[in-house]
Amino acid sequence: MNNIIAFAGSNSSKSINKQLATYAASLVKDVKITILDLNDFELPIFGVDLEKEIGIPENAKKFLDYINNSDGIILSLAEHNGAYATVFKNIFDWMSREEQKIFMGKPMLLMAASPGGRGGASVLAIAKDRFPRHNADIVATFSLPNFKENFNEGKVINASLNSELEEAVGTFQQAVLKNELKTTEDQ
Repeated sequence: MNNIIAFAGSNSSKSINKQLATYAASLVKDVKITILDLNDFELPIFGVDLEKEIGIPENAKKFLDYINNSDGIILSLAEHNGAYATVFKNIFDWMSREEQKIFMGKPMLLMAASPGGRGGASVLAIAKDRFPRHNADIVATFSLPNFKENFNEGKVINASLNSELEEAVGTFQQAVLKNELKTTEDQ
């Protein structure tokens, strides 16, 4: 059985992006889902001087292990001032010091949700440019604007947006299966 990890690029206890990632993960069929919370991987603020002093923190290595042991990644990024939330950027920076290709070629469903009408468009653009340089295989993307109007009781309630998400999840699931077949053939 395939193992999928899902998480939000946020440390908010009420993260709309974690809610979206959790819902999207629930749409993937016949897989083991692990929902990760960045609050469980507390890290000091990255700096090269600190890295020389303490090395790579265990929590960065643990998160990398989750990525390495997964067959696919569902990630919904919070957008703060047009870019990644600090907590995500920090874990990203620490992990990249241990493994430059942190996403390890795993199929990724990349998403963002926001309370506004742009749906995290700026952070998605940054991630779509940056992540492939770290070996992300972004197979589908999804943007959820106006979160409070379009998401309720744990699901996307706008039929058109929900259909778009289901299509993205389907593309992601097919990529995970294709990747599994390729891995099996290579062995």
